[in-house]
Amino acid sequence: MNKQQAKQRFGIIGNSPLLERALDISLQVAPTDISVFVSGESGTGKENIPKIIHQNSNRKHNNYIAVNCGAIPEGTIDSELFGHEKGAFTGAHDSRKGYFEVADGGTIFLDEVAELPLSTQVRLLRVLESGEFMKVGSSKSVKTNVRVIAATNVNIPKAIKDGKFREDLYYRLNTISIFIPALREREEDIPLLFRKFASDFADQYNTPSIRLDESAMSVITNYSWPGNIRQLKNFVAQLSVIEKERNISAQTILEALPENRNKNNSPILFEDKSKADLSEREILYKVLFDMKRDLTELKKITFGLINKEENTATSHEVFNDESENEITLLSKAEIKKNSEKTEPFTLASQEKNLIKKSLEKHKGKRKLAAEELGISERTLYRKIKEFRL
Repeated sequence: MNKQQAKQRFGIIGNSPLLERALDISLQVAPTDISVFVSGESGTGKENIPKIIHQNSNRKHNNYIAVNCGAIPEGTIDSELFGHEKGAFTGAHDSRKGYFEVADGGTIFLDEVAELPLSTQVRLLRVLESGEFMKVGSSKSVKTNVRVIAATNVNIPKAIKDGKFREDLYYRLNTISIFIPALREREEDIPLLFRKFASDFADQYNTPSIRLDESAMSVITNYSWPGNIRQLKNFVAQLSVIEKERNISAQTILEALPENRNKNNSPILFEDKSKADLSEREILYKVLFDMKRDLTELKKITFGLINKEENTATSHEVFNDESENEITLLSKAEIKKNSEKTEPFTLASQEKNLIKKSLEKHKGKRKLAAEELGISERTLYRKIKEFRL
């Protein structure tokens, strides 16, 4: 399989030098059994590289298993990866094969590998060094012949410095490194991607494809796209569904971009490129930001009315009824007192309240709560520990 065939088979669009380099390395390393480490921001399409490597290797007729390490709860991840013996823990009614045993002879892709607990990282290091592992609840080593490809959007050197990722595991995984460029680093590919997505959504929704004039194309080409290809695809979907006019102008594009939809200086999702890995909680944070904006507006209105009443009161010489005056002043003082006691609005406090309410709603069932909040069970588990819920 050559580079052009790989692009067609896996839907990769673009001709930027950095993307071409990543594909070249993937095809060169594919026939070997060397471990590969794929890095890049969230939404860049890192998941395509392991597929290309597997399909161009001698293992292509064996299993290819992709594992999202961030989506598996910490308490069960060892069992998922390495299997368990009957009776190893409560609920282990039968023995079970893990992904490394099922993928024997094939390839396993560990996405979001930086989310692995340190104890699991130790087990993974042993597999990479000796090709052996032990099931949970067993003292017998199991042999496996698996090629490991890992990926993350986390800053690994910083994670190592913070004690969250083992340095020896990183060097063992990072035999060959493949970097997937962010969309802002491949501007020449943005028009190609836009037209492809527009055509796909036109077919999906049975409508004429949207088109951009020259100035509109310039706007999307120069935009930073911090959410990368995923953000661009969602943006095109939004325009395809909402806009009645199929010829899209630069003004329409500008009004639809996040910065201009946000009229009240609320935080903008993914404004900081280094925060692109927060996409998993995008929906939750959007709700929180909207709540903060509404609360700010409510405070402005409330204190505006109080100040207006005070100014009006001082302009009068005296109230006809002294008792009424006393009650009025008392009420205003009480309002101010309560306002001062109000718990400050923070993202963490509101996130904690949302998680607490969702858990109560679903009677402690984490899976249902995670689905409602739009986050993984593993992330919810960490948040429960963090907030001591």
